[in-house]
Amino acid sequence: MRKIIVYEYITLDGVIEAPEKWQFPYYSDDVAEVIKAQILDSDELLLGRGTYEIFVAYWPTQTNNEFGVADKLNNAHKFVVSSTLKKAEWNNSTLIKTNVAEEIASQKQQSGGNIGIIGSAALVQSLMQTDLIDEYRLLVHPVTVGSGKRLFPDGITLPLKLVETKTFDSGVVLLRYQPDREKSL
Repeated sequence: MRKIIVYEYITLDGVIEAPEKWQFPYYSDDVAEVIKAQILDSDELLLGRGTYEIFVAYWPTQTNNEFGVADKLNNAHKFVVSSTLKKAEWNNSTLIKTNVAEEIASQKQQSGGNIGIIGSAALVQSLMQTDLIDEYRLLVHPVTVGSGKRLFPDGITLPLKLVETKTFDSGVVLLRYQPDREKSL
């Protein structure tokens, strides 16, 4: 079975919204290597509408592919979850409009490698409730922003187990968590 892995930039107060406003002071070569590795590790991508629209406006025009990221994002198969988009026009994109959990569960059963989710807060939050996420890889930035969309909304109960930590010179910490299905709260 394939794994669904969530990749998020997150603040100390749990905000994942608008990372372009707070992440860059902490961007370093070692953090960039982790980001690159995460993108290259995913065979397919699962994107919500907002993240898809941000990505499709930028990545198809990128020609500097020194690290393979542009080619990976442009050529990987992408599942786009949206009830409002009419069409997903980015190369190798498939639109999922209905039966989202069932469609994603079916994709997990297919052969292949990891399915990565980048950003896509609403999608991630809905998948938390269906127990389809296999791992969270959080790049925690040493900043609080006070408000914004949080990864874990009020009311969600999600027991997790820590499987890896890595600290970077910039103060960013990679935390890898997997659902702890043996614990219930």
